[in-house]
Amino acid sequence: MRVNNSTPGPVLVPADLPQPQPAEGELLIRVCAVGVTPTELLWYPTTQTKDGTPRKGAVPGHEFSGVVAGLGKNTNGFDLGQEVYGFNDWFADGATAEFCVTIPESIAPKPATLSHEAAATVPIGALTAWQGLLERAKIQRGERVLIHGAAGSVGIFAVQLAHLHGAHVIATASSANLNFVAELGANEVIDYRASRFEDRTQKVDVVFDGVGGETLDRSWSMLKPGGRLVTIAAEGGSHPDPRSKDAFFIIEPKQKQLVEVAKMLDAGTLKTYIKAVVPLADASNAYSGAVPNQRGYGKLVIAVDG
Repeated sequence: MRVNNSTPGPVLVPADLPQPQPAEGELLIRVCAVGVTPTELLWYPTTQTKDGTPRKGAVPGHEFSGVVAGLGKNTNGFDLGQEVYGFNDWFADGATAEFCVTIPESIAPKPATLSHEAAATVPIGALTAWQGLLERAKIQRGERVLIHGAAGSVGIFAVQLAHLHGAHVIATASSANLNFVAELGANEVIDYRASRFEDRTQKVDVVFDGVGGETLDRSWSMLKPGGRLVTIAAEGGSHPDPRSKDAFFIIEPKQKQLVEVAKMLDAGTLKTYIKAVVPLADASNAYSGAVPNQRGYGKLVIAVDG
């Protein structure tokens, strides 16, 4: 599947593409499942090359689970036939296809206890939460952490990781997901449609924002002196608070973190959730939101090859 940019809005269309070949230091992956981030069709790397020129016909889907199918020269650490999960470069063709190319640093052995479909829900969500909370915000045991979008594909990992690191977790979600978020480890859950979070809880040490917009703007007032805010919403630097310029971050593939996440998943201390699974033929519906019978939490997955 590749992106058609010539329509009024970008859509996915079927396409026959040559099988990619791994260059030196790269691996060829036979894709079994790929995670869906619907906004990816509008991302800069989907429509532009690294040098800024227009890009057409990109293949989306940059988190995947699959099997090593080819090794470029001077590629170490993985074997042919090994099951792996992880990312590939945002500017490369993604994994909504039978094959993709990546580098060893961006992948790790697949969690042994997970199906390929479940493993494909993990890389972006888990590492975004890990890097936002543990690397950027540096949360400490006993701190109060407010998480927006707690039932989303990133939020579910943020709640779990904050809880596992001894934080007092306050989470916002819709009414249908309040019990689910509490089961993930949230100490306080707030229905964002029924009340303003400012009126329901005290000030916090850390805000992890997965929503943006007005929610992000209102969150600055919730911080204690010296508090930290991290956001994955692209408009994170627009607020007058001087800390806003450092609030937004972009995830980086890190093999060591993928290895640690896989250990936690296999041990059962961390869990992932699938919103729905669709076949490759229905990939366009996954990106447009036209998939029936979805859970209210977790991530959409495209099954490419079992």
